[in-house]
Amino acid sequence: MERNDGSRIGVLEELLGERFSCRAFRPDPVPRPTIERILKAAQRTASWCNSQPWQVVIASGEAKEKFRKAIYASASSGVDDGDFPFPREYRGVYLQRRRESGFQLYNTLGIPRGDKAAYAKQALENFNFFGAPHVAIVHTDEALGVYGAIDCGAYVSNFMLAAQALGLGTIPQAALAHQSGLIRRHFGIGDDRRVVCGISFGFADRDHRINSYRTSRADVGEVAQFVDE
Repeated sequence: MERNDGSRIGVLEELLGERFSCRAFRPDPVPRPTIERILKAAQRTASWCNSQPWQVVIASGEAKEKFRKAIYASASSGVDDGDFPFPREYRGVYLQRRRESGFQLYNTLGIPRGDKAAYAKQALENFNFFGAPHVAIVHTDEALGVYGAIDCGAYVSNFMLAAQALGLGTIPQAALAHQSGLIRRHFGIGDDRRVVCGISFGFADRDHRINSYRTSRADVGEVAQFVDE
């Protein structure tokens, strides 16, 4: 018999409340059975027509380090080769939220406002995977278009919640997808696949100041409209 006392959603609310974008990791590798458990849980993600379009490459150890050097060099040289266009424009509340999040990061690190060189240097840390021992690359079938990408987004969310439940830190990274051509070549991914994002993950460095702040969330009234008549 299913419980309906609110205890089950309480677990989900706790995981959602605890999860954050981790930007400093301990070097300790995550045991393979733990990673496989995350993948098994995330595989239950709902998808259009149950197509399950996500495929995941997980780089660890020397393979991760080789990939890190390659993608960091490419990003540092200014290459931008994404499969999906960056948002055309952030306007209104979306711009406000983006700025708030960015300033929280920069203020935590002591980066002065307007220091574009420091902003750029910090952005490149995406390509060092923030020191994470593992990085996952999520890609979808080109023919599925936006629907495949939406499914992958749901998969990424569930991957992160499963990792949180197992005591790990994660950060989803659209930045990595702006090196899609290099990623396909490096891992031998077919030209019919589109890179959606990366997820760096491992054990969070709880003592690092960069992991000390949390972003805000809009109230339900700001995003939901109830129509009853």
